[in-house]
Amino acid sequence: MASHLLSKSSFIKGLQCEKHLYLYKYHYDEMDELSEMQKAIFKRGTNVGELAHKLFPGGVIAAQGDPPNYEKALKRTKELINGNAKVIYEAAFMFSEVLSIADIVVMEKGGARVYEVKSSTSISETYLNDAALQYYVISNLGIRVKDFSIIYINNQYVRKGDLNLEELFTTESVLELILPLQRSVKENVDKFKKVILKKKMPDVEIGEHCYKPYTCGFYDYCRKHIPENSIFDFSGMHLTKKYELYRDGIISLKDVPENYSLNKNNKLQLDVFRSGKPLIDKAAIKSFINDLKYPLYFMDFETFQPAVPLFDNSKPYQQIPFQHSVFLKKNINSDAEHFEFLAEPGIDPRKKFIENLLKVTKGKGDILVYNKTFEITRLNEIARDFPQFADEIEKLVSRIKDLMIPFQKKYYYAPEMKGSYSIKAVLPALVSELSYDELEINEGGLASVAYESLHTETDLMFIAEIKQQLLEYCKLDSLGMVKILERLELISEGK
Repeated sequence: MASHLLSKSSFIKGLQCEKHLYLYKYHYDEMDELSEMQKAIFKRGTNVGELAHKLFPGGVIAAQGDPPNYEKALKRTKELINGNAKVIYEAAFMFSEVLSIADIVVMEKGGARVYEVKSSTSISETYLNDAALQYYVISNLGIRVKDFSIIYINNQYVRKGDLNLEELFTTESVLELILPLQRSVKENVDKFKKVILKKKMPDVEIGEHCYKPYTCGFYDYCRKHIPENSIFDFSGMHLTKKYELYRDGIISLKDVPENYSLNKNNKLQLDVFRSGKPLIDKAAIKSFINDLKYPLYFMDFETFQPAVPLFDNSKPYQQIPFQHSVFLKKNINSDAEHFEFLAEPGIDPRKKFIENLLKVTKGKGDILVYNKTFEITRLNEIARDFPQFADEIEKLVSRIKDLMIPFQKKYYYAPEMKGSYSIKAVLPALVSELSYDELEINEGGLASVAYESLHTETDLMFIAEIKQQLLEYCKLDSLGMVKILERLELISEGK
């Protein structure tokens, strides 16, 4: 049996960029390493797909393994169809060297109904292109596709007791949307085959297409020529403008003409880069500090977002707080006292989380966070879902102040921050002795993935290890705020 030239994934890569398709086929080892977040997204997609199988019980899996043996899967699918199987999971089809694995195929008299499962909460153009290719392959094999639907997550579903799969998933027919795409599918299939068979890398310059529909897997490979401190570091500048500069041959920040039109923030960023010295507004920093009321709490917490709600009274992808770290300074000269909480996996963490947080922050004094919109939104969600805490949460929220303000408003800006005012950019610029680099879990997305993994983990040693890593990460976030404020205090005094 002949091997395939194209698959769903390589077809989508070709639509993004023919060079992406070529590199994927011939230079796979040059692909950027998958982040833990990307791995988690792929795993989530697999898990959601397997859960959706239960909508059509009694089926047989045709393509097994990771990656599956495609030759065996094609043979098995054919056997199942000839044997009058009613439901086939991961059914494999190949037409004209194009391979398609369909998540769910329901065989009926006179044809088949095909279902593609997605872990997202809406249907995108990419999903329609994916479905259109599958229709092209299956229908050209002589199988009448009576309907083609995409199954995706209903983000308005609220769990009450056992999962209700009929309410969790939305099934939407896209047949009328993919039929008009069949001519372009064939044209693109023919074009992409030529790209692969030619065995010559297409000459495609980097551009906005590198990010659509997803960031290209060879993003770093194609940017080896981009220097440090490039125009791509301009914060908030639209991609279109960045690539206009790039196409004009302006790549390094030092090459940007003096009279080039920039907005206020980008001009400030460029001026500070050229001077090599931080911009400091001592009066504004002092005013911010003087407005803080002691005792002062430095609060950070982490959330996770399960695609399939694990707990009653929660929705798909709802951010569920599971951990907090709080430092308390009773006065400006006192040492910081540390409090922390990490919920046990497997149970709804929200009630114990908020009970502990309210206890730790009880009393007077301001509560400092970094980017207060996030914390306040999560707290208000808990107040909504657990109304018995609403009054206390309202009082807590009224005490919150945002440590991001001095950096967002450019009271302090250093070249190392590269236009960003996130705590990951600010902390190393102000407090070089503290670093996330040595931590196994070093950003919020990883913390979320790590905690969610504990809900199905059985290795007690591994669970203990992840818990310790989570505690270290959250502690550094809140300790970082303590040190940032102390540094701002010195800066405001000219030290």
